Amino acid sequence: METNNLLLAAMLVMVTGAPLAAFAADTKAPQEPPAAGLRIPFLHGLFSGQAAGQSELVSLERANAWINSPALTASDLRGKVVLIDFWTFTCVNWRRTLPYVRAWADKYKDKGLVVIGVHAPEFAFEKNVDDVRSAVKEMQIDYPVAVDSEHVIWRAFNNEYWPALYFIDAQGRLRHHYFGEGSYEQSEMVIQQLLAEAGATGIDRDPVSVDPKGLEVAADWRNLMSPENYVGYEKAENFVSAGEMIRDKPGVYDLPAKLPLNGWGLSGDWTVREDAGLLNKPNGKIAYRFHARDLNLVMGPVVPGASARFRVLIDGNPPGAAHGTDVDQQGAGIASEKRLYQLIRQPNPIADREFEIEFLDPGVEVFAFTFG
Repeated sequence: METNNLLLAAMLVMVTGAPLAAFAADTKAPQEPPAAGLRIPFLHGLFSGQAAGQSELVSLERANAWINSPALTASDLRGKVVLIDFWTFTCVNWRRTLPYVRAWADKYKDKGLVVIGVHAPEFAFEKNVDDVRSAVKEMQIDYPVAVDSEHVIWRAFNNEYWPALYFIDAQGRLRHHYFGEGSYEQSEMVIQQLLAEAGATGIDRDPVSVDPKGLEVAADWRNLMSPENYVGYEKAENFVSAGEMIRDKPGVYDLPAKLPLNGWGLSGDWTVREDAGLLNKPNGKIAYRFHARDLNLVMGPVVPGASARFRVLIDGNPPGAAHGTDVDQQGAGIASEKRLYQLIRQPNPIADREFEIEFLDPGVEVFAFTFG
């Protein structure tokens, strides 16, 4: 979930000289602006190599598995408008786009639209196909999902981001792509235009209406002053515990007396690896000073089927009304699988807060913080 420094404000990008040029020019809209001076938090990704030069849709034949559908090929999709949606199940940025993608898949399936979710993992544990299946079921995804554990489809599209939408017309031509959150009405208008070009009639031009819950609720952009961050040393920023972070070896850490905004630290016995922090003994803590409505954490037990109890505080107190969906008002929760946990959703007014999570059991891995 690496935050990108590039400002990608107008992301409805033409990639062919097809007749949508004038249409696209009329539908461009900027994303909801983040707080001044903050790196854009709604777009993250992995840099990929150049595409192999073959048709993007042909790469679907190299999916590791398919969910909700038999394997689909480029020839199967001929004559259909196709929306490719790159996702990974721990990505909150993608999760906030999901209500719209689900709604488009349902609204336009009888008009010739095929939505294909391409699950391309960020963390190694997301390669487990059974876990992807569980995520698909839990998130009520009914459209076809291609499992792209080795990023073969990702590279064929020359993709670099989650979330990323690719719009393909009924002739199999890649016509538009859009990276990041937002501009949902504009994306839906592109779908409508491509369907009309393919001969669909009776298209309802009103945009879909969604009612997101939990992690799917849009970020509070105007109060978002904390970018995503990682616990693993490869991408960790603003680590402020005393001394340097010890790589790949157990170390005992202490929290500083005061944290700066967006600074964080460890307490207790941890092994910090490239991609995550592993708690070796009970009662280890992480503290983080943040400014956002939501605080989420990618974490889970090392051993499948195990669990780790935890307790959350905000400004030294139980969260009460500021608790997230994965903790109670007293801040108690259980990490029973590796996934994205919503720990804080605070009511207004939004201010700088100090978050603390204490793990009562060892054997938990902590990967990344995200905010909303």
